[in-house]
Amino acid sequence: MLALLGILLVVGSTHQSDDRLLVIFDGHCRLCNRSVRWLLRRDRRDRFRFAPSGSPHVADLLAHHGLSTPDAASVPGTILVVRHPGEPQEQALDRSDAVVALLSELPNPWPVVGAILRLVPRLLRNLGYQVIARWRYRIWGRLEQCPLPSPEDRSRFL
Repeated sequence: MLALLGILLVVGSTHQSDDRLLVIFDGHCRLCNRSVRWLLRRDRRDRFRFAPSGSPHVADLLAHHGLSTPDAASVPGTILVVRHPGEPQEQALDRSDAVVALLSELPNPWPVVGAILRLVPRLLRNLGYQVIARWRYRIWGRLEQCPLPSPEDRSRFL
């Protein structure tokens, strides 16, 4: 069974200034919202764009990868990183591989942390991911509404 971490979907691949990553997250999850704020503070190269998983802009992309748009009863339970969406070389990463991919896009020391995590066998990394995902609402809570971004960050959200 998929972990219940919501969706953090990243689209993109290279370090070109016009090739950004789209991070799709569970807007009702406090942990996910804190993670988005954490990424915003550290994204000095303006690599990320964000959208909540319930956004109509991402429904087709989620469906393409076998995930449904969440509703109150069910939340797809994985992080999904999609590079080169809609292109022949499209690549999807999920769970801990997605986290490692995100870390690699941030300034130091985060790529080093990602490289160290990559040394841990995927089975163990994903087990840790699933434990956190399973307990995320119990530990960090669930929001009734997806919070609005601050005015200075609004341009980074779809």
